[in-house]
Amino acid sequence: MSEAPEDKTPVNARIETAILELLGKAGPGKSISPEEVARAVEPEAWRRQLSHVRGTAVALAREGRLVILRHNKPADPDDFKGVWRMRLPEA
Repeated sequence: MSEAPEDKTPVNARIETAILELLGKAGPGKSISPEEVARAVEPEAWRRQLSHVRGTAVALAREGRLVILRHNKPADPDDFKGVWRMRLPEA
């Protein structure tokens, strides 16, 4: 699976839309989980979407459109492991 920003398969486009919509609804300074995004995209088989959510989130973070968080602190999108969340960048 490619994590390149130009990888706009229909699944990744749906995931990108879901991420940005959920972040917009969450509001400034609030974060969302990858599981929330996966469930929004495919409620019945959301676990299959988690790797796609991660790849899309990494691409968006590289573009500066979101921040990946570990322990509620910004993490390097190219080097993070474990439990993570996403939020919009601070203005």
